[in-house]
Amino acid sequence: MNAVPAPESGPDAGAVWHYGDPLGEQRAAETDAVLVDRSHRGVLTLTGKDRQTWLHSLTTQHVSELPDGASTQNLSLDGQGRVEDHWIQTELGGVTYLDTEPWRGEPLLGYLSKMVFWSEVTADSADMAVLSLLGPRLGEPAVLDALGVDALPAVRVATPTGTGFVRRMPDSTNNQIELDVVVPRADAADWQSRLTRAGVRAAGVWAFEAHRRRHRRAHDPARGGLDRRARRRGRSPGQRLLPRAGDSGAGAQPGPPAPDAGAAAPGRLRRPARDG
Repeated sequence: MNAVPAPESGPDAGAVWHYGDPLGEQRAAETDAVLVDRSHRGVLTLTGKDRQTWLHSLTTQHVSELPDGASTQNLSLDGQGRVEDHWIQTELGGVTYLDTEPWRGEPLLGYLSKMVFWSEVTADSADMAVLSLLGPRLGEPAVLDALGVDALPAVRVATPTGTGFVRRMPDSTNNQIELDVVVPRADAADWQSRLTRAGVRAAGVWAFEAHRRRHRRAHDPARGGLDRRARRRGRSPGQRLLPRAGDSGAGAQPGPPAPDAGAAAPGRLRRPARDG
């Protein structure tokens, strides 16, 4: 099995593009079960008692009361109401986990750290890997045993597994299943071996992107796919605090709202915001 790396100039630099049979991998994601190593994604953690209400004040999604084990998508906007960052967010065991595009992990951490002010919140990078599983056979006993769970979690719910967790993403169709396994990076190779022995085929990010575009266009934030509460809350960070100051080099200080901070929904994208 020859791993073909993704182009260094592309958004998935550092990941495996495919393993020599991209079309076969895409078919397997529809009919069987595949594992896509997406450990190039940036993973952050938020801790502290104010983390949920604080993040709620900075983003478009309603997350101030996100229950333990819940997962959702979220966006932050710039001062003109345009999408700046998109991430998958999971609340588990007193920690908020955010995973985002590879090139946005460090900028997002920098922005969140600047916006803490007086809140009891700590934002950190996490040395964790995201492994995505696709296919209708993920509910079979051998796969469940490899995951260390008795049954698949409910949609948008995360289940602890050792030092990480397994979460179920919104199903594409009735017979499709999509899971993310988020584990310490040092354990990722062991998880991949375990799942491969259970009959899950390795696939590249090409298969993942093809699957996403085929089935999950309704969940793409660029197409308005966040839930209705998120769209109602859509606004720039300046509506409660201030627009990002990173581009100008100014330090983040409390100030008046941005002139167009009343943006009702995400607008034009700076770059494509891919779903997870």
